[in-house]
Amino acid sequence: MENKIFGVEIETIEKLAEIVSDNELSEITININDCNLTIKGKKYPPASPVMPVPMGITTPATVQSSSSPAINSAETETVAEISGNVVKSPIVGTFYQAPSPDKPPFVKVGDKVKKGDTIMIIESMKLMNEVQSEFEGVVEKILVNDGQAVEFDQPIMIIK
Repeated sequence: MENKIFGVEIETIEKLAEIVSDNELSEITININDCNLTIKGKKYPPASPVMPVPMGITTPATVQSSSSPAINSAETETVAEISGNVVKSPIVGTFYQAPSPDKPPFVKVGDKVKKGDTIMIIESMKLMNEVQSEFEGVVEKILVNDGQAVEFDQPIMIIK
């Protein structure tokens, strides 16, 4: 009994099939002895794109859900906390309250600020970006900790 198909060793065909399978190829075609041999593997569908999920966004529908009362009270509290003029992060980076670790913070809760006052630094890509207040009023709450990573448009501070 001959161990060849169209002049190709069966062992060779098996090894090619193993290569297709191990490397998750859809197919491989080779030309041996004027014969085209195509070995098809499983076709893997392209990976579906993953949509980013915004962090820290609470919608009224989520707050009113009755599936988890403990979470809902925390979310309701967060929504209640964010009333007044909300200062949001202009970029993704790291929030710093002071110009350096040995200096006092730009602002503390209870401080009065004017439009244009520097109120924080957001470090992004090794650059220190001073953020000025868009609002005039009193700092009511600082929503993030010093050195914490922040996302674009994330609420950082409340000024009333």
